[in-house]
Amino acid sequence: MISVIVAGAAAILSREIQASVRSFTFNREEPQMAYSIDLSGRVALVTGASGGLGAQFAKTLSRAGAAVVLASRKLDKLKELRAQIEADGGHAHVVSLDVMDHASIKAGVAHAETEVGPIDILVNNSGVSTTQRLQDVAEEDYDFIFNTNVKGAFFVAQEVGKRMLARARGAPSGTYGGRIINIASMAGLRVLPQIGVYCMSKAAVVQMTRSMALEWGKFGINVNAICPGYIDTEINHHHWETEQGKKLVQMLPRKRIGKPEDLDALLVMLASRESHFVNGAVIAADDGFAT
Repeated sequence: MISVIVAGAAAILSREIQASVRSFTFNREEPQMAYSIDLSGRVALVTGASGGLGAQFAKTLSRAGAAVVLASRKLDKLKELRAQIEADGGHAHVVSLDVMDHASIKAGVAHAETEVGPIDILVNNSGVSTTQRLQDVAEEDYDFIFNTNVKGAFFVAQEVGKRMLARARGAPSGTYGGRIINIASMAGLRVLPQIGVYCMSKAAVVQMTRSMALEWGKFGINVNAICPGYIDTEINHHHWETEQGKKLVQMLPRKRIGKPEDLDALLVMLASRESHFVNGAVIAADDGFAT
């Protein structure tokens, strides 16, 4: 359960994660309103869950009460994450899913729903990049990025979306039809050097999000995108200690990089019933970098 305290339209200033009760408490002096976000009974599928942001997303949704399905090609990593979530009192399941293989996507989603039940929340997180100037991009580099970040993301969302649509048709107006959260990037909003193809792919995810929101919103399926900025994960942690990494940090608006948990509150809000009026939103979580 997520307990949220809001004072007017002010931003939430502090956060305390109470893992023992699988809840988050957001505090501000002199609250005017309080409500809870509880994902108990929901099933969340997280792709790219074997590390980085995906692993954090899975743990966050579990602490909020959801049963999480961990999807990736790296089953050993997923099993380690499952053990961590279960040790924390959560419920997690592992499925093999390769977003570059359409048959694997269909089989993975079907397996997830057979094992756990209908998917209520999709965190469409798989993504890759290369660092090179545009004149040096080979066809295989281009295909690697677009097949993962765009084609793979589209067909994962489509497979889950079709199942959500089948359940939503005929349901009463206002029914929670599902939540799809596409993980784009601030690079989809602001072009950066030497990762041009990655920027192009994430811009496509932004438009994909808006298209899905337009077509599926009337069925109670909300589709939104998070555009993270520079986040310190185990994948890039060493980079921030290099000279190039330190120079990059000095170019950022507040000369700092984010942590995976900085996206927790936004993720849970978008996954919840309380986000019913938020559809087609593309939200930059980048400390102001793409502004």
